[in-house]
Amino acid sequence: MESVNPSAVTPSKKLARNFAKVLHLRALIGITPVDGLKNVISDANLKDDGNIGKGTINWSQSFNKDDHDEELLERVNMEALLAKLFASTSTVKAAYAQLQYAQSPYDPDGIQVADHLIVSEFKHLSELKQCYLKKQFDPSPEKAILAAESKELQSVISTYEIMAKKLESQVRLKESEIIFLKEKLDEANKHNKSIEKRLNQSGQLSVLDNLHISGLSPSHFATVLRSTVRSIRSFVRLLVEEMRSTDWDIDAAVNAIEQDVVYFVEDHKCFAIESFVCREMFDSFHFPDFSLLNESLPDRNKRQQVFFARFNELKSTKAREFLAVNPRSSFAKFCRVKYLKLVHPKMESSFFGNLSQRNLLNSGEGFPDTAFFGSFAEMAKKVWILHCLAFSFEPQVSIFQVRKGCRFSDVYMESVNDDMLLCSDQTVESDPQVAFTVVPGFRIGKTVIQCQVYLSLHQRTTTTTTKVKKFNSTRQR
Repeated sequence: MESVNPSAVTPSKKLARNFAKVLHLRALIGITPVDGLKNVISDANLKDDGNIGKGTINWSQSFNKDDHDEELLERVNMEALLAKLFASTSTVKAAYAQLQYAQSPYDPDGIQVADHLIVSEFKHLSELKQCYLKKQFDPSPEKAILAAESKELQSVISTYEIMAKKLESQVRLKESEIIFLKEKLDEANKHNKSIEKRLNQSGQLSVLDNLHISGLSPSHFATVLRSTVRSIRSFVRLLVEEMRSTDWDIDAAVNAIEQDVVYFVEDHKCFAIESFVCREMFDSFHFPDFSLLNESLPDRNKRQQVFFARFNELKSTKAREFLAVNPRSSFAKFCRVKYLKLVHPKMESSFFGNLSQRNLLNSGEGFPDTAFFGSFAEMAKKVWILHCLAFSFEPQVSIFQVRKGCRFSDVYMESVNDDMLLCSDQTVESDPQVAFTVVPGFRIGKTVIQCQVYLSLHQRTTTTTTKVKKFNSTRQR
């Protein structure tokens, strides 16, 4: 190895830094520092033996700059390539979403556009692959990156727009299904009301045709009672609908009927209104004349036959038709009295805006031709024929209800809220007790037809026995 003149290699700070960079770069590409130093010095001596330091400095700076520029350029080119790749992938995704959306409902133009875009992007992806393999990069990578990012963002926006359109179409579909189901529900409700109306007017009472007084049994009375309860509940539903449509405070009305009752379900409040209707309609049921003023009673020996004849006369006839033909009959008087007691003037005024129905009934000149009174008249007819049938028995049928707070007994009672009984099975420290009687019960000889009651839970503080009383003696105003 040739000797080096010390004066020639006395480096300045700048020379030392550049020389160190050269050594470092040589080490990175696999050349040892000693060999690198040999080659640098040998080449320098061959060119210019007197200017070794200067030649070394220029070569190292050029080497570092070129290597750094190539590395940076390669990195930018790769970023541009990846940006293009991601943009094309997003475009394919958006086009596929468009293709799915165009299939339902079928849109041939939309399918063709989406298909063309997918094929085009696949070709573009193939071109990107070839560019990568052949090291053919975009001459302006910075612009290419921005263009690719813009394309990707547009594809993402397009995908979300397609998703929004799809969700909107699903919402429209659901709305149309809801409309269709509502129409079906309305049809079903109308059909049910029609069936219920036929049942209330004749319905199951047709099984009592050709019935003779000698063949009367408790089952016949139970059949008429079930039909009567259905008619009462139909009128109660109409009453509640009218109250809601005229913004009545149903809670206040229910509390005025039955105080201090906790209802298991909000809809159970209708049972309180039903109990009020039953109390008014069955008031004086145990009297042969229903406590109607100036009503003549048949001879006691012929009472059964007379009441049974009244039952057969009215059971298969529509109430309005009978009232139109017999406006002075006992049943017509019964309808007037019960309507005036059951329907308060304020209620009628809020429902219809006037008291014309009440005034017409008070005058005794006729009967209202309204759906509301028609429903009431059918209910009144069922109560009337039940009363007639009750006095066709020997001994006659008696009516009863149970007091509030009595312990539940399945001998005399039937619960209208069976969920309370299920709840009480899981509550050790409580008993189901009667909150109020909804529908009264009846006795026919030794046969008991249970009254229908609403139950609530009370703590076992006292042992309350079941007390069965005549209907009128326990009426609650």
